[in-house]
Amino acid sequence: MDYLLKNCDFVLTWIDGELRVLRNVDIAISDGLITGVGTITMGGFEKIDCSGHAVIPGLVNAHTHTPMSLLRGFYDDAELMTWLNKMWSVERELTRDIIALGSELSIIEMIMSGTTAFIDMYHYPDVTADVALKYGLRAALGPTFIDTLRKPSCVENELRNFVSKYGGSSLIRPIINVHSIYAVNRDTLLRVKGLSDELNLPIQLHVSETRDEVYESKKRYGMFPVEYLNSLGLISSKVQLVHLGWVTNWELGIIARANARVTHAPTSNMKLATAGHFPMRELMDMGVIVTLGTDGPASNNSLDMFREMKMAVLLQRHSYWDVSIKALHAFKAATVNGYKLLGLNGGCIGSGCVADLVLLDLSSPRLQPVRDDNILSNIVYSADGSDVDMVIVNSKIVYDRSRDYWVFRERARKIGEKLNDFIRKFL
Repeated sequence: MDYLLKNCDFVLTWIDGELRVLRNVDIAISDGLITGVGTITMGGFEKIDCSGHAVIPGLVNAHTHTPMSLLRGFYDDAELMTWLNKMWSVERELTRDIIALGSELSIIEMIMSGTTAFIDMYHYPDVTADVALKYGLRAALGPTFIDTLRKPSCVENELRNFVSKYGGSSLIRPIINVHSIYAVNRDTLLRVKGLSDELNLPIQLHVSETRDEVYESKKRYGMFPVEYLNSLGLISSKVQLVHLGWVTNWELGIIARANARVTHAPTSNMKLATAGHFPMRELMDMGVIVTLGTDGPASNNSLDMFREMKMAVLLQRHSYWDVSIKALHAFKAATVNGYKLLGLNGGCIGSGCVADLVLLDLSSPRLQPVRDDNILSNIVYSADGSDVDMVIVNSKIVYDRSRDYWVFRERARKIGEKLNDFIRKFL
């Protein structure tokens, strides 16, 4: 459908790198793109009454493990490696059907809270991709190299099949996932580098998440994790480095010179007590594209990107002892920077931007009082996913609260019952 959103009270968009707040404008969308913003009177559109709403670009969850909603609340009070070993003990028993249920539960949660795209790392990525397509969400994902669970040759075969199946999709972007330098050996990393070059695929991996990881890397390789990856040719504009809580200042230079992308996952890092500090201010000052992710629903335990934007600002201020990281920076990380990571002209509301939009209900008490000067603060510090009224992805309405709210909630309840039947045997 071609839609015309009429009389939007507030529209937040990026123009020439600056955030602008537009008032009382219309938004025309057609064939996956925004075709106009302003006063629009032309016909041929199905009209949507946008009065009483703020419109923002779609939110990108730049790092998560979507099916792990099946493990939400399963083992919440442990440090990372203890927690991870517990997760792996369950994950060895997962089936495609259970992955499908976990994926669907998470995707319902993400849609209802304004996420229009996510970058995923988990088993059976084709299952998650199919669920994302069913619901109309964008996703970047692919098989995960993790030597402790699967042979690299098997993962490579899965990757080639995944690219063959989804390489031409408008919503699914194949990527190569690597769990971490401690979960794969040097030969696997070199294999990944060759596959990335051959297939022209980006790489996502966890890096420098804990002190132990950093110390072990220095002990084993004589280098810190980013240095080690760089020595293998893996730090480039095609790599996405997640966490970076224990990264050195000279490694930041390596990241910046290579134009690598980075992702902050503040809530999960705090919950798993990984400590350290993600150097958001330094990375931004060096021109690095900083994105924001919730991490998985077993370690967060929410997939609400509104909560994550607020948490990113608060953690940075707590760590820096100043207010140099602002709502603006978190909003940029969750919108336009997320779309840059995906290689799309998105996270903006203007002609030629992808038509991924979120409508927020301004009658929510969390968004009042509302003015030009406080709308961004209200969105980042006060709003949450329950304030979302409508989500549009690629010109398609994937969530309309008036139509879908109770349907989605009932489906989520039924999925939860089925997942409980699976999890009880591990308790």
